[in-house]
Amino acid sequence: MRKFGLAFALMGILATGSFAQEIKFEEYDLPNGLHVILHQDHSAPVVVTSVMYHVGAKDETPDRTGFAHFFEHLLFEGTQNIGRGEWFKIVSSNGGKNNANTSDDRTYYYEVFPSNNLQLGLWMESERFMHPVINQIGVDTQNEVVKEEKRLRVDNQPYGNLLKAVKEKMFTNHPYRWTTIGEMEHLDAATLEEFQDFFKKFYVTKNAVLVVAGDFQKDQAKKWIADYFGPIPAGEAPKKLQYEEAPITKEIHATWEDPNVQIPMLVSAYRTPSMKTREARVLDMISTILSDGKSSRLYKRLVDQEKKALEVATFNFSQEDYGTYFIYALPVGETPMSDLSKAFSEEIKKIQTELISERELEMILNKFENDYVNSNANVEGVAHNLATYYLLYKDVNLINNELDIIRSVTREEIRDVARKYLNDNQRLLLEYGPEKK
Repeated sequence: MRKFGLAFALMGILATGSFAQEIKFEEYDLPNGLHVILHQDHSAPVVVTSVMYHVGAKDETPDRTGFAHFFEHLLFEGTQNIGRGEWFKIVSSNGGKNNANTSDDRTYYYEVFPSNNLQLGLWMESERFMHPVINQIGVDTQNEVVKEEKRLRVDNQPYGNLLKAVKEKMFTNHPYRWTTIGEMEHLDAATLEEFQDFFKKFYVTKNAVLVVAGDFQKDQAKKWIADYFGPIPAGEAPKKLQYEEAPITKEIHATWEDPNVQIPMLVSAYRTPSMKTREARVLDMISTILSDGKSSRLYKRLVDQEKKALEVATFNFSQEDYGTYFIYALPVGETPMSDLSKAFSEEIKKIQTELISERELEMILNKFENDYVNSNANVEGVAHNLATYYLLYKDVNLINNELDIIRSVTREEIRDVARKYLNDNQRLLLEYGPEKK
């Protein structure tokens, strides 16, 4: 389900231009407070039924981490009307597919069916919402599943604890300081009642959005939505706690030992603003300048010219409350980490003091426009984006306005944002290396 690649899924291939088609949608609220978004697309006979809940790892407590991700698994166990182990069988036998994923900010569930099975998709998601079976058998079963996932994707994966190593140093107060998958001892210690209470608190109508996208008839869909989701009791949205971090004003140094790696890694990380800000988009663009492709500045310098790094990458890990900007490199041979750190600083300094060329800006804008169009290239992507813009950005119209923001970014903004957030005294320098004998 949730995955973190070494390169944090860096941006795709540069394009010279794209055409963004307007995404039309309708939104309304059910009497119980559930927000509904409908997007019709008759180009293919498929339909997506999805529900995004405004609950993630940041809604947990320090001694009970991993709950949000645990529910991503637990809520496939079954319901009062769907037998244990039957969920995936029902989906596959009706020509569909389904999945779920969790972040620090939200949890997302979806089914993709042939369009003649919209009613089935709506019924299944309403069952998950209203009638889940949360019992000890399911908790024990999924506890083992999550433990195995953590072993495979984190504990036994090279650089698998990189995000944890950074987060626990970048945040001292905010729940972003722990990882989405959490700590297994917290899940082991939790009682069945704690899991049931977590569901009751966060899986409520005013803390979710239902999106239906694809080939369907709107009147019929609205009737089924009212039939299946209307009876869910209205629940109050949980109060979202606000956490603030003091600015980082002095360079932080840290180390992490990983028995699964042989080549050390240097990570430079900076705390950045919410993904909802214009500045977060600009930071994404700075990543493209520094490390996207073989002609990017850090790659060209450290990998091609100086041959001091096997790999180098940057990424702005944007989240609802804060973001974290990563730069990392794997040194060649005995290359000192100080050489990599110096190169990071010098290349950022150039962006802070010299405007990028008009040509560079044009290429960046073309690439981001292409990425935007690709993210809406099918109904699965549209459904996810509609839910995200509504629930996390509080502006579903961004699905059509995002390009306007991207196109309006200037060279001066790129320079100024780099000056504001990417300074040496604001960074964490982490040496993530092999376990010492």
